[in-house]
Amino acid sequence: MPEEQTQTIMAVDELQAIIERCQILEEADFRGEDYDLFQVAGQKCLEDGHAAQLLEVVQNVKNKVIIKNMGWNLISPLVRCILAYKKEDEKRELCLKILDQLVQLCNPKELFLGLLEQIEQTSGEQVCQTIMLLLQPLQTVLLKLQNKKAYSVGLSLAVIMNQLTPLPVPYTKQQIQEDKLGLCQCCNAVVDFAKPFVNEVVKNMEKSSEYNDTELKEELLKFCMKSLKYPLLTAQLEQMEGIEEHPFRHLAAEIIDILLDMRELMPLVFLHHKSRRSYWENQEFEDIERKNSADSLACLSYLVFVQHFGINCFPVVFSSSYLLQCNMTHVEVLLKRTEESMLSKGLDLFESCLLRMEDNSLLHQYLEFREFINVPQDLVKVMTLCPIEHLRKKSLSILQLFIDKFEAEGKYTLFRCLLKTSNHAGVEGYIIKNIKDQIHLSLTKTHDNIWFTGHHLISLLDLVLLLPEGAETDLLQNSDRIMASLNLLRYLVIKDCESDNQTGVWTALAKIEKNFLKPLHVGLNMSKAHYEAEIKNKKENRREAHSSNTICSLTVSGEKMPAMTTEMQLQVLHSALFTFDLIESVLARVEELIEVKVKSVMDENI
Repeated sequence: MPEEQTQTIMAVDELQAIIERCQILEEADFRGEDYDLFQVAGQKCLEDGHAAQLLEVVQNVKNKVIIKNMGWNLISPLVRCILAYKKEDEKRELCLKILDQLVQLCNPKELFLGLLEQIEQTSGEQVCQTIMLLLQPLQTVLLKLQNKKAYSVGLSLAVIMNQLTPLPVPYTKQQIQEDKLGLCQCCNAVVDFAKPFVNEVVKNMEKSSEYNDTELKEELLKFCMKSLKYPLLTAQLEQMEGIEEHPFRHLAAEIIDILLDMRELMPLVFLHHKSRRSYWENQEFEDIERKNSADSLACLSYLVFVQHFGINCFPVVFSSSYLLQCNMTHVEVLLKRTEESMLSKGLDLFESCLLRMEDNSLLHQYLEFREFINVPQDLVKVMTLCPIEHLRKKSLSILQLFIDKFEAEGKYTLFRCLLKTSNHAGVEGYIIKNIKDQIHLSLTKTHDNIWFTGHHLISLLDLVLLLPEGAETDLLQNSDRIMASLNLLRYLVIKDCESDNQTGVWTALAKIEKNFLKPLHVGLNMSKAHYEAEIKNKKENRREAHSSNTICSLTVSGEKMPAMTTEMQLQVLHSALFTFDLIESVLARVEELIEVKVKSVMDENI
């Protein structure tokens, strides 16, 4: 007889021997040794490919008590075999039948722990496969549990989500279609797994409006919050051409439906500032939970107000300014992130709220809320630091949209804030251009606007028409701001007659010359002399080296530039000189206009 066949007979015989010995024992007389022998023999049968014989043992009515007590020990080898066999393999089907029998016959409490242990121990590419395999058995077992059901459901969902969270979320159309690790399918299967327990909560709520058993509801709410943070916060949720049913959009719709059914959607969207009961004594753990909750709520608002999931259930009673106020906390959370998926959600949510509002309708008092100051500063960081071009451009357009929504005093206050905090010449130049536009509106409108004329404007010009470090200011680095300031001053001199002096610029002329024009003259002379000397030095070095391919380093505006040839460095230096010439020509034109206007007034007075 071949050795392999002998080993097979031995494995089946060993199992049969253990079964026969246990059949004559009372349930209370089973020993630890019996459990171990049963597990080893059952595992051998499975590994040797004799699932059919094991299935017969499990199905035998005489073995019902044995399987009830010991069967859960077969879960681990069963899962290994099922995952190892190909889907079309007959032995895989036999193993699935054994698993189904164990679910029907085993002690629910022990089987629950066995199933959960398998999910907890899986890793890598097998995570989703294992979870998908065990979700239905786990659901069946949980529905049988009488005691601590809420705790067990919560533990199951927590273990499953902890296993899924490290997996990368498919983002592009191709990744979603491939679903390499099975995450898209698995996440939706987990929601289906939770539905019977949601239905139980809903049924109890319908029975009594004073439904007090909130444990199961709390566990399901935790699951929804975790799903909002992962995978939905990271996922691409826009409709994609060629994908008939977007798996993450389907998941989002299901999560929103669960929150609606449990009457939690409205409180989460609008009452998020009310603190929920904390479960942690440790402050560090509480801070982590608060951060996770903030991420989840931000994603929820994005789903409702941008993707419009569940929006039809909202009463149309909230003003657009109130909706903006509610969402500013979420926008701030998202804009502080660096990941493209989260930044884009933050920008979309902010834009969606702003587009609901009319221009010049937002009161300046909203700037007393911390978020209304922080969010534009976060926008500036995205505009200047984000490596993704389309997000930089979008953040700039949204900043302008935000400015447009404020009434005059709000715009004025926001401009002052951004000039003091942006620390970026390009952004400051952009704000100064906005100030010029507001002055133009004030001068051309029939009614007066006190915020962009007179003493209020002069106070604002004190922040605009000056050099941050006087004559020693880095003019190249600040060229955007300086050019915008000169253009604003030129506009004021042309548009506002000295006799009218609506803007107050003529009253402040002496201060402007002292703080801005004279230091700018000195700074230009110093900068041009420095760069001309650098050019002369480079040319001499080039002649000495007899080659224009010598690699050198260059420091501009305090930053060391990448290695360049001497020719490349000379181009950079000449470009800087051109910028200084441009500033100087506009400065000369401004001074010429001032001189002409002053002379004209003096001639009239003679």
